[in-house]
Amino acid sequence: MNSNYNKYPTVKITGYEQQCWSGWSAIAGKIRTEIAAKGKQKIVVVVEVYPGVNDQEIVSAIQSEIQPDAFFESKTAFLREDEMDQLTYPDVTDDRIFGYLSRLRIEQFFDLVNLADIKNSIEEAKGIVVIYGTGASVVAGSWDLLVYADMARWEIQLRMRRQEVANLGANNHSLEFSRLYKRAYFVDWRVADRLKKMLLGQWDYVLDTNAAGSPKMTTGGAIRAALLETANQPFRVVPFFDPGPWGGQWMKEVCDLDRTAVNYAWCFDCVPEENSLLIDFGSLTFETPSINLVFYQPQKLLGENVFARFGAEFPIRFDFLDTMDGGNLSLQVHPLTEYIREHFGMFYTQDESYYMLDVKEDACVYLGLNDSAQPETMISELEAAQHGGPPFDADKHVARWKVKKHDHVLIPAGTVHCSGKNSMVLEISATPYIFTFKLWDWGRLGLDGLPRAINIGHGKQNIDWARRTDWVAHNLLNQVEQIAEGPGWREERTGLHKTEFIETRRHWFTEKVYHETEGNLNVLNLVEGSEAIVESPLDAFEPFVVHYAETFIIPASVGGYSIRPYGTGVGTECATLKAFVRN
Repeated sequence: MNSNYNKYPTVKITGYEQQCWSGWSAIAGKIRTEIAAKGKQKIVVVVEVYPGVNDQEIVSAIQSEIQPDAFFESKTAFLREDEMDQLTYPDVTDDRIFGYLSRLRIEQFFDLVNLADIKNSIEEAKGIVVIYGTGASVVAGSWDLLVYADMARWEIQLRMRRQEVANLGANNHSLEFSRLYKRAYFVDWRVADRLKKMLLGQWDYVLDTNAAGSPKMTTGGAIRAALLETANQPFRVVPFFDPGPWGGQWMKEVCDLDRTAVNYAWCFDCVPEENSLLIDFGSLTFETPSINLVFYQPQKLLGENVFARFGAEFPIRFDFLDTMDGGNLSLQVHPLTEYIREHFGMFYTQDESYYMLDVKEDACVYLGLNDSAQPETMISELEAAQHGGPPFDADKHVARWKVKKHDHVLIPAGTVHCSGKNSMVLEISATPYIFTFKLWDWGRLGLDGLPRAINIGHGKQNIDWARRTDWVAHNLLNQVEQIAEGPGWREERTGLHKTEFIETRRHWFTEKVYHETEGNLNVLNLVEGSEAIVESPLDAFEPFVVHYAETFIIPASVGGYSIRPYGTGVGTECATLKAFVRN
């Protein structure tokens, strides 16, 4: 099939074409010019760094291209590694997968004696003085020039898999990926994000370090202007595709991916913590973590009510789960709200739903429990299977339901569930995506050849045993209600369950249909039709074209907008699925 899915969507910004540089030579040249323009005998340059950036590459460039008179690294003032482990242990814990969302701040990572020594050395230094590393701004205290070296989390994870990245303040590159990721997720990124929020408005320059050996730099003013403009128009983040042990083949064709890859299991198509934004400055395309937009313009993006409830956090996630010609997802359950708050420090849980974007004839979902399921027996058989006993008989305990294209399956926390093979799921959920308790993984290994982590201990404490066949049929399967219609369109409510905070609306249309954000973030996917166009009735933004299966974001600030079939979609019925936070 011919794919029109755009894997590299950009946000075009004008007026800043001369404020972008590519390559270390050009970047250093600009910084040297800026230093000279200060006209001071001593210039303090802080290069603040997000954990995961390639220190060796940047330090080498600074030393050779800028040639500072004095150079300091923040890590030399850190606690010893064993002290760092002791500091972070309460958040990292001994659990293989889960920890506690850290409340630590970067200041706590420094040894006070070492910090005082380096501050004294900086005070005595003359000429061009560079302080580099995570927490460099804390070490310096004040500066003449602040450069921020940034990187998206998806790239950091890829580097972790290649053992190129250590955790903050550690020398542990060789650890298995799951341990590196867990420490980063629960501690490093939380600490770095707190610092980033404080500094974002002060950046003089920001580095895009996602492509090794191909850095780019723009001004802090340019990136802030780009984020502000993005928060006032429809946009897409850059999707990230990843293989998995149950992965399928559908996305290869529809999203035009590498046909030689073993499979693609996931696509993070709207997970701002993970995804990037590509900013098109004309002369240069600059990649920045999309979470920066959430941090910098939360009210415009999310809306006042959502911001008041969640803070600077994007609460809605859209992603793909591809099991076409693949395998079943792991049988799983998500934590109840009280449990996730007490055990992991997260104040809301992963309520979710499966929208069936496409299926084969034998597609199904496991959802809820059979009427005959007994807690003691089911848990006993899960534990036995995990310890080498007979494979767990999912059909004996868990209800299985046939599904068809455009079905919507609602999955409030506490519901045992998984999608079966031969389905293409658009997963719509709350954002804390890491908190999945796997109960059974069909006896298979991960792509790394190791057993995947099973979490029966957590899972059994969160299963709602009342969610059985009749309750599931009447509450979770295709709870579709038509609520409005007009010339060439109709609107349906499809969920989510009343206990979940996300509302979803499906619009079928052959003509233009009008939407209103009502001051609330909207996230949509074109679930039917090859192409559509989003327009502003007031010409407040440039027309925005979307293609089949693309997820797009309408910031709360947009207000009114319309969507109609466009290009190859004209003459056919299109459909969007829209999610927003219930008031």
